[in-house]
Amino acid sequence: MLPCGVYNERYAQDMAVVRTKRHWAILLISLFLLYLFPVFDLQYFISFINYLCITFIIVLGLQVVTGFCGQVSFGQAAFMAIGAYTSAILTLKFGFSFWLALPLSGLSAGVIGLIGGAPSLRIKGFYLAMATLAIHFLIMWLIMHLEITGSTQGLHPAPPSIGGFEFDSDGKMYYIIVSVMLLMTYGAKNMMRTRLGRAFVAIRDNDLAAEVMGINLYRYKLLAFFISCFYAGIAGSLWAHWIMVVHPEQFTVLHAVWYVGMLIVGGMSLTAGAFFGVVFLRGLDELVMFSSPFLASTFPWLGTHPAASLGVTAFGLILIIFLIFEPRGIAHRWEIFKTSYRLYPFAYYYNSSSRKWDKVIFPRWDIPDYGYPS
Repeated sequence: MLPCGVYNERYAQDMAVVRTKRHWAILLISLFLLYLFPVFDLQYFISFINYLCITFIIVLGLQVVTGFCGQVSFGQAAFMAIGAYTSAILTLKFGFSFWLALPLSGLSAGVIGLIGGAPSLRIKGFYLAMATLAIHFLIMWLIMHLEITGSTQGLHPAPPSIGGFEFDSDGKMYYIIVSVMLLMTYGAKNMMRTRLGRAFVAIRDNDLAAEVMGINLYRYKLLAFFISCFYAGIAGSLWAHWIMVVHPEQFTVLHAVWYVGMLIVGGMSLTAGAFFGVVFLRGLDELVMFSSPFLASTFPWLGTHPAASLGVTAFGLILIIFLIFEPRGIAHRWEIFKTSYRLYPFAYYYNSSSRKWDKVIFPRWDIPDYGYPS
């Protein structure tokens, strides 16, 4: 639904991601402020945004395979590890440039993801989730026992460089991480507007009906896993050269569960859901980290263990609340808000169930069924 007074005269306008002059103004101002942010030299927030942007890329990849295609995956952390170790090995042991290792890391994770997606034609749901979980343990076992990966010692990749200029600080890496995140977001946003995206949605909604319509299930499911793992590999490469330490403890099953939780809280099947979920849960995690010492000092009888596990407890509680009261995630609330905002100043909508015009309560708790008066 377009805002009141906005209409499309050409097909290109109807298909555009940024449609109105207001949208263009908001986009350009946001990009300007985003790239200007490191000038203020707020190290904590710069580091936090770097962390958020890398997580955005990971969850966007998970959105492709789970939110768009309906294939449950708990292997995103392991595929991120493949990207991180591939980039570190290529730059340290084979002398590759970071700029070449970055896409190769995504490709390596994507190729291995094809192996993980191979069972997706035969199994689905809980069984597929267990298969991807098994792949996670297998990949991490290999990483911890291969000499080229540094075994349990890990690797220490160098920061990216152009000529003699090194991106060896949070502020310098900020521009690389944010730029890659924007590029990957643009790709994920446009994916749903193509034949590929529509095929993913058809498989998610009813794979049997999709196959009857002529969609090659095996091909598109494997492609969904490849794209998802490619995103994770790119995020892993950025992580490796930002932190400059790659270790198996950075890619655990708990991280994989957090990524799935972010997708649930943010909302599946919408690109914005990945951003809402990441910001909400990462912000909650930071808040818990700062409040844990206060909790331990205020209630000493609780001991240190409850305060230390407060982050995981809060994550589980939030996940339960969203699964019960808002299973479609924050993105669903955002769509309702946009619908109510765009209706203004027309405050009535057609209720198909009661067959009469009702007044909009802003914001509505359900997406209204719009129509025209008879």
